[in-house]
Amino acid sequence: MLFGKSKSQLGVDIGSSNIKIVQLRAKDNKFALETYGSVNVSYQIANKESTSSIKQTASLLQNLMERAGVTTDKVIASLPNNVVFTSVIEIPRIPDNELKSAVEFEAKKYVPLPLSEVALSWSTIEDKKNKTVDLKSLGEAKLKVLLTAVPNMVVENYVRVFRLAGLQAQALEIEALSLIRSVVGQDMSNNLLIDIGAKNASINLVDSGYLRLSKNLNVGGDTVTNSIAQSLSVNFTRAEQFKKDFGLAGSSQQIPQIMRPILDIIKNEAEQLINLFESRGGRIDKIVLTGGGSKLPYLKEYLSVLGKNIILANPWANVTYPLELKPVVEPLAMNLAVAIGLAMRRVEV
Repeated sequence: MLFGKSKSQLGVDIGSSNIKIVQLRAKDNKFALETYGSVNVSYQIANKESTSSIKQTASLLQNLMERAGVTTDKVIASLPNNVVFTSVIEIPRIPDNELKSAVEFEAKKYVPLPLSEVALSWSTIEDKKNKTVDLKSLGEAKLKVLLTAVPNMVVENYVRVFRLAGLQAQALEIEALSLIRSVVGQDMSNNLLIDIGAKNASINLVDSGYLRLSKNLNVGGDTVTNSIAQSLSVNFTRAEQFKKDFGLAGSSQQIPQIMRPILDIIKNEAEQLINLFESRGGRIDKIVLTGGGSKLPYLKEYLSVLGKNIILANPWANVTYPLELKPVVEPLAMNLAVAIGLAMRRVEV
């Protein structure tokens, strides 16, 4: 594939059921949509070393880019939550030249693998409430650090995919950070960001724009559909249509009753995180729903028992596109939220 000298950036979200791409160009304080696309996949590249899966993924991605008319080879990609270890740690405020060794020392206590087997990265979390630090108490003040660790094999698999697809990987990041960029943006309130995908869901605590905690759950939209299919003895396609038609309300209560035990897992985990955060003096201002599963009818009403304002995310909020595309791209917003956030990332070169 031939690429021009575009300053555009491509976000690639290789999910458990789809590969999603979004190409954006920075424009003033917003971004302009240049192209997008999605294709189904039926295998994973993160869990094990599989040459055939890597080649198949690269081929699918390459075909998708060609159909979408991608014009850049600069890519930012997401790593699935279930293969990334994340934690917020606290260390004493120390000079910058000592930070690396201090973080690595603390990381050994939290990362379940030897540091030689993972790609370790971190970023400091700014204290919005207290930006001034007394130099006399520098060693006593605490610095919050978001720690992420990814098995080296996973990183190598992704790099191989992009190399085979003719792309230059600028960065790999966890899905939660991409979602914060596309659906939270400059909002400095405290949000609980719930992302419901096909196979997994994640609950992310976002405090003043920073990720404080991310929890991955092994349930998603497909889990709900499979439960309906088994209970009603229908195929997956018909069960999916039932889910979309009835949602969590309707004249028949049978389908909502089948869904509730699965959705209760998400609801109960969200409630625990809210209680934990607020017991320590914080306050969750609202819950933001995103991901394809968040489009389930009456889900907002179902989660209202959490006692928070619940809104559906708008990943296109800071993206411009031709008005005639609105009926096409707006329904895709939840599915493309991660890819949009990836394409919005600023990369220093």
